[in-house]
Amino acid sequence: MNKKDIANIRKQFKINNDLLKINEIFNVYIIKESSEVYHHQSTPFELLEDEQKELFMANFKKVLTGQLDQKLFELKFQRDVEDNSQLILHQGLLSSDIEEWKEHMLRLVKKMLKDKKYEMDIVVTFIRGEYMKPKKRRNEEAEESDRDTVYSHSFILCSMNKTQDPKKELLFDYVEKEFKYNIVVDPIINLKAPISGFLFPCFTDNAADVNHILYSAGKANELNYHFIEEVLNAEEIMTAQEDKIVFEEIVKNVAGERINTSTLSNVYDEIYQVIEENEDEEEVPKLDYKDVEKVLKSSGVKDVDTEKVENAFKTVIDDEKYELKASNIVPKPTSKSIKIKTKVADISISPQDLRFVRQVQFDGKLSLMIEVEESTIIEGFELIPEVLFQKADDEKE
Repeated sequence: MNKKDIANIRKQFKINNDLLKINEIFNVYIIKESSEVYHHQSTPFELLEDEQKELFMANFKKVLTGQLDQKLFELKFQRDVEDNSQLILHQGLLSSDIEEWKEHMLRLVKKMLKDKKYEMDIVVTFIRGEYMKPKKRRNEEAEESDRDTVYSHSFILCSMNKTQDPKKELLFDYVEKEFKYNIVVDPIINLKAPISGFLFPCFTDNAADVNHILYSAGKANELNYHFIEEVLNAEEIMTAQEDKIVFEEIVKNVAGERINTSTLSNVYDEIYQVIEENEDEEEVPKLDYKDVEKVLKSSGVKDVDTEKVENAFKTVIDDEKYELKASNIVPKPTSKSIKIKTKVADISISPQDLRFVRQVQFDGKLSLMIEVEESTIIEGFELIPEVLFQKADDEKE
């Protein structure tokens, strides 16, 4: 799934939407001490109060919110796994019997509890529904508001949420005219911050892909590998952050620890060009060791050859055939995401402006020089240009 696919389904999670039908909602309460199911309950979603629906809809949207390869990950199922979750989910998706659907979901919960203890009580929520996407725009001139032909997709979404103790509060009773201590023992289910979740199947180009599942992490770049491998039975995945670190280490291995800003800027420009050339493709462009070799050579890095780059892949990630996602290893062109760290100050600069930064030696000290095209403004004040090399010129005279 790409960003557009995810956004299309996420925006449908609102009540009274004719493009989204949620059939059942199945809640399972897990006790932390014993890691056992304390209670489970299935309810037709339509029977919930609107206030409850709103809470759950917001929760489901949270599961589908975040950057790809940082918080959301399209995972491929492993093959030849006993009690495979792909089969469990597919059977649950196709089942017409409510009790059978519940049994399939409880099998997944059982896998969540195997060899795992939670720090707090957990509520696992499953929904099964149908997502419809119009093939064409509706005719704006027509009086009727019926949709044109739609793509119809059945899906299962799971959300895991922790519980928290209720707040201790002091209340004032208007009738009795007295202050009372508010005693509430029921735990609160925190639906605002799901700790994990998934969507099955994935949807790509208006078609369901049952060989992949969309996994949602609780926090960006913090994956629950037990959940990914043991519960979902999905293949290992790299985060965008890890991809970036791997690329940086490979470049260091080939070009050395030190690099000038001009060369680094050229490296980013070369990768941006790869991304732009493939922006109409469905799949995100990836770079293998041959592509990285080409990028480094074109960027002006000296003494680069195929064997050197291939060995760098082996050294850093122990896999010379590994492919890096191009979008993961460069800063976003529109963001000030390049951090320049010094003991005096930390500076953020946009990637395209990196070429205007230089590290120079002046008067026996390292200095950072930034080339600007116009006067610099700090806190509303225009800086006066200073002649840095006046002292050296005077000494020569």
